[in-house]
Amino acid sequence: MEKHKDHKPHQCSECLKCFSRKGSLVAHMRVHTGDKPYQCTECLKCFSQKGSLVPHMRVHTGDKPYQCSECLKCFSKKSNLVRHVRVHTGDKPCQCSECLKCFGKKGNLVRHVRVHAGDKPYQCSECLKCFSKKSNLVAHMRVHTGDKPYHCSECLKCFSKKSSLVAHMRVHTGDKPYHCSECLKCFSDKNSLMRHMRVHTGDKPYQCSECLKCFSDKNSLMRHMRVHTGDKPYQCSECLKCFSDKNSLVRHMRVHTGDKPYACLECLKCFSNKNSLVKHVRVHTGDKPYQCSECLKCFSEKGSLVTHMRLHTEDKPYECSECLKCFKVKNYLVRHVRVHTGDKPYACSECLKCFSDKNSLVRHMRVHTGDKPYQCSECLKCFSDRNSLVRHVRVHTGDKPYQCSECLKCFSNKNSLVKHVRVHTGDKPYQCSECLKCFSNKNSLVKHVRVHTGDKPYQCSECLKCFSVKGSVVIHMRLHTGVKAYQCSECLKCFGRKTHLVRHTRKHSGDKTC
Repeated sequence: MEKHKDHKPHQCSECLKCFSRKGSLVAHMRVHTGDKPYQCTECLKCFSQKGSLVPHMRVHTGDKPYQCSECLKCFSKKSNLVRHVRVHTGDKPCQCSECLKCFGKKGNLVRHVRVHAGDKPYQCSECLKCFSKKSNLVAHMRVHTGDKPYHCSECLKCFSKKSSLVAHMRVHTGDKPYHCSECLKCFSDKNSLMRHMRVHTGDKPYQCSECLKCFSDKNSLMRHMRVHTGDKPYQCSECLKCFSDKNSLVRHMRVHTGDKPYACLECLKCFSNKNSLVKHVRVHTGDKPYQCSECLKCFSEKGSLVTHMRLHTEDKPYECSECLKCFKVKNYLVRHVRVHTGDKPYACSECLKCFSDKNSLVRHMRVHTGDKPYQCSECLKCFSDRNSLVRHVRVHTGDKPYQCSECLKCFSNKNSLVKHVRVHTGDKPYQCSECLKCFSNKNSLVKHVRVHTGDKPYQCSECLKCFSVKGSVVIHMRLHTGVKAYQCSECLKCFGRKTHLVRHTRKHSGDKTC
């Protein structure tokens, strides 16, 4: 019997393949001739073998005569049932000769082998891109056709790939089947888990070809590349400003909409972006995570640390294009430039006086409100600005940090030193517009101008007499109060004015100089 079984007397004249039966040779010859004598009466499709027509007819009749004994699922072809049964048995008879991986279907093995061979037999007719699987080509073609056949039953959103729909449905179901083995965080799709795992492994497989900087995900690399190319594909529909990434555009749009979706849980203050909220929360927590490596001073914001470090490095990267003066902070340069332009964008709503910087306006507003938020801890006296408090505290401490380089005399504030230096230089920058007389300080000019105007703003509360200088009214008040603040150290006689004491002292010294 074996001898008759192995005997194949019928040979194909085209490919020399041999067959044991003449009918098999006849059927085989149709491969070469292309003859398809068996036609479907329903759709007129033709087949080369009767055995192929019979299972095809079941597509029209719906007949599925082959049933799985395990799950009772039915199939129209016996070969489909055989492959299906392997799901239950776990049988994988098709093995890859390269990596020994096993598959339940021959088609899966064929596709897998292309991984090793690098074979990509399916080519896109539009862009000529090649694929190893036909299904991948079909999915890719939808990029060109725009076809999105998969619809979400919840929100009706459409997708070009079934896998994209499956991943999207988890937005509605909340399902997160992918777990991180390190921190147990869950994700709705496998790609998100893979990107997250790089946080633990530190893997950064995407490298910039320009500066060689590495990134953990492809999107970050793409956004970074725009730094080099200058590409800004996202444009604001309101002001037409362009941005290199979508998130920046989303944050910018809140400038127009006024939307502030991030609220502080402590004080309920709202912010337009998450970073601003994070920095604000540190006001409540007192957290200062950024530390100076030189003096160990801590800061709540990274920008503040960068600015502070310039005190140690003496770096002044911001230069004025007009006078070439340099500044440590960009805001200082912006305010300084207004000295040249004369721009004063901040106006007082009460008196309409304008200021070149916001802080000056805030201090000025206290003139109208009477607010004095800075209090001396020694005498409890209050001040409207911090600098005034600092100068006042020196009255208690006796600190005089400003020294004259000529006579080494010390002063508690810088303005006093500036005025004093004019004693040495003879500088008198303040000139009277009436008589052109010059003065070394502004107060002297103001008092002098009253000689021309006749203005006497200081009035005695007792007799209503008026004076042009405050010191004069103080001296005059002693006539009413009887106070004699100046005492002779020789005879202890008291005087209401210092000039009277000086004249009296000369009697003891014998000085008769007028």
